[in-house]
Amino acid sequence: MGLNWIAGIIDYGIVGVLVALSILVIGVAIERFFFYRAIDLQAYTDVKSLELDLSNQLIVIASVASNAPYIGLLGTVLGIMLTFYNLSLQTSADTTKVMVGLALALKATAVGLVVALVSVVIYNAILRRAKVLMLRWEIAHNAAGQTVERVA
Repeated sequence: MGLNWIAGIIDYGIVGVLVALSILVIGVAIERFFFYRAIDLQAYTDVKSLELDLSNQLIVIASVASNAPYIGLLGTVLGIMLTFYNLSLQTSADTTKVMVGLALALKATAVGLVVALVSVVIYNAILRRAKVLMLRWEIAHNAAGQTVERVA
C-alpha cells in the first residue's frame, strides 16, 4: 500500500522517541545519584537553596513519566487509523494484516506504559532521597541551633 511508511514512523518514530526519553530519564537519574552522593550538606546555609539544588532536573523525569503514556497512545491511535485505512483499500478482509496492524499499534502503548512506569519509580526514589537529605540538613541545623541556645 502507499502508506506503509507511516507504519515505519509509528514503529521506529514513536517507539524511538520513547526509547530516547527513557535514556534521558536514566541519564538524569545517574547524574542525580552522583550529585546526591557528593553533596556537602554543611555548605548550605538555608533549606531553600538546598531544596533547589536537590530538585534540579527532576522536572525532566516527571514530564517523561506523565507524558510517555500519551506518546504511546498517539502511536496506538495512528496505528489503528493506518490499519483501518489499509483495510478499506482491500476488497476482502485479511485478518492477518489486521492483526499485524493492531499489534503494531498496541506495541506503542506498551512501550509508553513501560517508560512511564520506570520513570515514576525513578522519580519517586530520587524524590525520597532528596527529602531524606533535606531532613538530615534540618536535623543538623536544628541540633546546632539548640546546642548554641543551651550553652548561652
